[in-house]
Amino acid sequence: MSPTTSTSPLAPGQFERIAKALADPRRFAMLEAISEARECPNQGLCHGFPVSKATVSHHIKELVQAGLIESEREGQYKTYRVRNDVVNAYAAEVIRRVGRQRASAG
Repeated sequence: MSPTTSTSPLAPGQFERIAKALADPRRFAMLEAISEARECPNQGLCHGFPVSKATVSHHIKELVQAGLIESEREGQYKTYRVRNDVVNAYAAEVIRRVGRQRASAG
């Protein structure tokens, strides 16, 4: 569990960008791989998925633009980390939008 339990609000349009980014199964799998590793080098993603480096770069770009991951550069190498605050805010927003209907059903 994260030491902080609060979630930051999503930027305008970010909910939709995240939903679009996560709709691609390979992108979602990359997000899971980065999360499992806590920090994932770009080379690890290139070796872990049977696609070209350009395709990996495209998927990573979409995840970064959605705000789901952040990168850190050390020399010529990049490492990616999941932004748990954004993932938690997205999950909270999904629950806010569709979860309230379940509470009243019965």
